[in-house]
Amino acid sequence: MDWLTRMNRALDYIETNLSGEIDLTKTASQACCSSYQFQRMFSFVTDVTLAEYIRRRRLTLAAIDLLNSDTKVIDIAIKYGYDSPVSFARAFQSMHGVNPTTARQEGVALKAYPRLTFLISIKGVEAMNYRIETKESFQVFGIERVFQTSGDGDGPSTPGGLWQQCHANGEVERLTANAGELPVYLSKDMYKVHAVCSYRKTENDTYPYMLCSFKSDSSKTDGYLEITIPSLTWAIFPSELFTWDQFNDSIESLYHRFYSEWLPTAGYEQVDGMEFEVYGGRNGLNFVELWFAVRKTS
Repeated sequence: MDWLTRMNRALDYIETNLSGEIDLTKTASQACCSSYQFQRMFSFVTDVTLAEYIRRRRLTLAAIDLLNSDTKVIDIAIKYGYDSPVSFARAFQSMHGVNPTTARQEGVALKAYPRLTFLISIKGVEAMNYRIETKESFQVFGIERVFQTSGDGDGPSTPGGLWQQCHANGEVERLTANAGELPVYLSKDMYKVHAVCSYRKTENDTYPYMLCSFKSDSSKTDGYLEITIPSLTWAIFPSELFTWDQFNDSIESLYHRFYSEWLPTAGYEQVDGMEFEVYGGRNGLNFVELWFAVRKTS
């Protein structure tokens, strides 16, 4: 089953369950991936979060129900997942610009967000630089947090927040000092601290993320979590050189193009969503390589 078929099958599941409970784990299973991986793919391809897409579709259908039936507002609110008419009215007003009762009046302007369908978009304007490499098993070590896909939780609730915390408390500098020499399979332009994501199974709707260094003979790993990355094939996408104030735009562009342009047509699929962000510098500027664990599709 190809990438497009799997993604559209997940959207079929969502559409079928808009008036009921949408289990994100079951949604992701339709696309043959984890909940975290599916939500990342969805947001990078569509430029909207999965939660926001579901909200928009439900409020679109709620408006149709209000126009075409005499069903009570509270019953429509419950149908589309709202606990009270107040929370439903607030969400409805935010999207449509009017409250649910007013929406029933003739001539009132409302908004409709149609169901999405994933298609191949032929662009071909800008080439994507990438390489495919098979690497033997290696080890990394560092500072791990398990995040919720919702962004909730105590302490830093996102990888960006973890980076900020570890810069502020000196953990990034300490990890840099303990990293030792770069292993031979890394370019000498690479920095000492990187990031790895989805390298082990966690509970539903969570994902592991680690600020890490690649282990070598001179590394000092005491006090850090060590993990072994098995032998895998990697699709590696390097960015252009950038200054740090351009970091977010550079890395988001790489992710977006991987999910929306390369993955649907390349004949590969991700392996459990495992990926690295490997950082480096050259000529006073920075770059990042995104490593995606992949395998050929049958």
